[in-house]
Amino acid sequence: MRKFPIKGLSALTVSAMIITGCGNDTEEGSGNENASESEEQNQESSNEESQSNEQDQSDGEEAASEEHDHDHSHGQDAESERIYNGFFYNEEVEDRPLSDWAGDWQSVYPYLEDGTLDEVFAHKAEEDGEMTQEEYKEYYEEGYQTNVGEITIKEDGTVTFIKNGEEMTGDYVSGGHEILEYEAGNRGVRFIFELEEGDDGMPEYIQFSDHSIAPTDAGHYHLYWGDDSDELLEEVENWPTYYPSDMDGEEITHEMIAH
Repeated sequence: MRKFPIKGLSALTVSAMIITGCGNDTEEGSGNENASESEEQNQESSNEESQSNEQDQSDGEEAASEEHDHDHSHGQDAESERIYNGFFYNEEVEDRPLSDWAGDWQSVYPYLEDGTLDEVFAHKAEEDGEMTQEEYKEYYEEGYQTNVGEITIKEDGTVTFIKNGEEMTGDYVSGGHEILEYEAGNRGVRFIFELEEGDDGMPEYIQFSDHSIAPTDAGHYHLYWGDDSDELLEEVENWPTYYPSDMDGEEITHEMIAH
């Protein structure tokens, strides 16, 4: 594992908790310990019907909640939220195939430049107050900046960069993963892929970070690329970010605000 200064994005959005254990049991009170056995039986009988109704209502609400959260897998439960926020155990991390990121992707940087994402920065400023809207925009300006506007990734490991209107393609194979530790106590995982063969200009390494730590289809991702893998692992200030090409600026803005 590598230890680095915290990536600014994690420091601003991750709660300052230190995960020292997982799945610890807690005990709850068992009710009124002084109640007689007769009273308890009467209470159980009288509440049986209401409990049944409450269970039906709870089941319906739970089903609605699951449907609402279907497109936001990292927010469905406490465990996935914990992992999304960067608190996980080494044994939970699994290598991932490049097919997890298969699809057509667009950089969000143009939406920052044209003001579409201003609503996101305003929301962040209002929500946590750690920076102003203008300061957030300046921070993400550095983070999102890139001249690779589009990326296509195929199931077979073929990656195409569209850079300043020109296409470059390479074939990549898995190079494993690296766990990074940040000063705030949270962690991240970079999934590394190495160039097997490709056009001139394609990087020797690409590294994905998308808040997931095991095989799953990505909804968006941050991508790092270059010819020195160790040097890339040190990068925590520039993290070009990509969303599906079929999403428009309004949809991306909504998705960012929701998370």
